[in-house]
Amino acid sequence: MLHHQPEETALALSFVSAGLPVPTVGNLLSFLPRNRKYTMFPGFADVHVHLREPGFSYKETMASGTRAAARGGYTAVCAMPNLNPVPDSPEHLAVEEAAIQRGAVIHVYPYGAITVGEQGEQLADLAGMARRVCAFSDDGRGVQSRAMMKEAMVLAKSLGKLIAAHCEDNSLLNGGYIHDGAYARAHGHKGISSESEWRPILRDLELAAETGCAYHVCHISTRESVALIREAKKSGVDVTCETGPHYLVLDDSCLQEDGRFKMNPPLRDKTDREALVEGLWDGTIDMIATDHAPHSAEEKSRGLQKSAMGVVGIETAFPVVYTHLVRPGILSLEQAVKLLAVNPRKRFSLPLGNDFSVWDLEDRYAIDPDTFLSLGRATPFAGMEVYGRCLATVLDGQIVYQAERS
Repeated sequence: MLHHQPEETALALSFVSAGLPVPTVGNLLSFLPRNRKYTMFPGFADVHVHLREPGFSYKETMASGTRAAARGGYTAVCAMPNLNPVPDSPEHLAVEEAAIQRGAVIHVYPYGAITVGEQGEQLADLAGMARRVCAFSDDGRGVQSRAMMKEAMVLAKSLGKLIAAHCEDNSLLNGGYIHDGAYARAHGHKGISSESEWRPILRDLELAAETGCAYHVCHISTRESVALIREAKKSGVDVTCETGPHYLVLDDSCLQEDGRFKMNPPLRDKTDREALVEGLWDGTIDMIATDHAPHSAEEKSRGLQKSAMGVVGIETAFPVVYTHLVRPGILSLEQAVKLLAVNPRKRFSLPLGNDFSVWDLEDRYAIDPDTFLSLGRATPFAGMEVYGRCLATVLDGQIVYQAERS
């Protein structure tokens, strides 16, 4: 629903609420040019980001990552635990919390690891961390042991916390690094099978049904994953899932011999992309998350085979979704807001204060990684023409990002 802001703002503002409360604007936006149409959204929430601090601040820092998030319209992010030290105990979690306190300009909610060191061999101190984390995940690695995952789910259930799973069966990878599809075969690359993703999802859905644990599947990319989660929801399993903008807009026909196209899971087949879009339509896929994963320029300069896995995306997520899904009529603007702001907050219990962002939806430009606030520059969207520029982001009534006037 569109709500017109009070006339005293002297701005042609509309607010796309998708069911969230309208924020107080006051004179916060006095720097915006008058008599132009702007659109306000509730603060976006990304449940899957890699902020790299502590341990890997040459890739990203808490400050740079959260400034980038604010530029993308985000006021809350959930930070993945593949750090050094891994937040697998209250003591290790405290190191990350200190970094958040020092550098974050938006709300950052840390994950706790499922297993010690994300090694999959011993449960982390879930009970000790439960009140201080948004959920538990070993993201970046799949929990290979069925027994270990069941033990984690039983404990997470008793603690009232989500398990958010990176689903990857190491025994099915066979040295692959892009999708096992037409591009891999045509260019002599080793492929990652779709089964390496959907097989662990099938296992975990069975365990979630058995234990009653609230279960969330990270970054799904295959049509089989969509189908399995759809059927599990119909049978009453407490499951949600996410996918990323790149999986919705690109497929392996878009690949180039460039590390900026390498991520995990990989870009899949066109039929997989179409199944993901269908999953948005019917509610199988609950939210869009970026899996923002910055690396150094050197780590991403080694081509498809040897570059590090991961691309950045938190500054481009909304423009890509708006340009390729909303403007063509595939999703409504309200649906996009639910996927980017409403549903993530509901599932992960993330509060919304007086948080919003302001956009010029008619501003058209080419994505230029050199302008990113993130330290990461590797994006498959480089050079893509998109609509929608964030002009300001407000957190708890304070401006945390303001675009420079052109």
